Amino acid sequence: MKRMVIFSILLLNTYTFAQNTPRITSPKPTHDFGDILEGQVVSHSFEIVNQGTTDLKIDKVQASCGCTAAQPEKKLLKPGEKTVIKVEFDSENRMGQQHKYVYVKSNDPKAPDFKLSFTANIVDKIINKSGKNPKLILNQNQYDFGNVDEGKVVEAKIGLKNTGDDVLEIKDVKTSCGCTAALLSSKKLNPGENGTIKIELDTSNRSGKMVRTVTLYTNDSSNPNQTITLSVNIEQRKS
Repeated sequence: MKRMVIFSILLLNTYTFAQNTPRITSPKPTHDFGDILEGQVVSHSFEIVNQGTTDLKIDKVQASCGCTAAQPEKKLLKPGEKTVIKVEFDSENRMGQQHKYVYVKSNDPKAPDFKLSFTANIVDKIINKSGKNPKLILNQNQYDFGNVDEGKVVEAKIGLKNTGDDVLEIKDVKTSCGCTAALLSSKKLNPGENGTIKIELDTSNRSGKMVRTVTLYTNDSSNPNQTITLSVNIEQRKS
């Protein structure tokens, strides 16, 4: 009888421990960049969710090669809370199919080294036989919103200009988190033409100093990816 009681207590403790643990998950732990030109820097944000019942602590994010950089937005997630890990891949001096991994080390006892992965197919740069090239110039690549009350949506407008001698095409615009939105005045700029990108930053449910990025992917062969860095200090609203 005594052994039965001890065994029951052990089972109960094991069950309680299993119920009161963090659990790291991702709705989409894999990503395919598809075909990219050699030399391009591409990025993707993986969503991480704590589906456990206690706090998830992200201790470290480790990439499988030096060409990849990853950094979590938040390192402590309460049950049900989400964060984003941005991964950048520099394809310079690489060619063909690539398969890379990023390991998220946390206090989840069942998945202490949670694995994210991405693939890409790197192809040769296209040679422009016409000799003409577009060239994107930003009137600024850094913008500081200063001190902002939590909950406000702040806006910045950055000027663009094509100083080259061919049509500039902005193929994609990617932001480092869902709290940032970007709107282009036009996806194509003729030689000498000006344009703008309007960037909105939502400060809801955030506090303290924050840095976010917006990256433009273009057909400017000399500088195809250009990044705008945004900074803000979010202050709690006074009651």
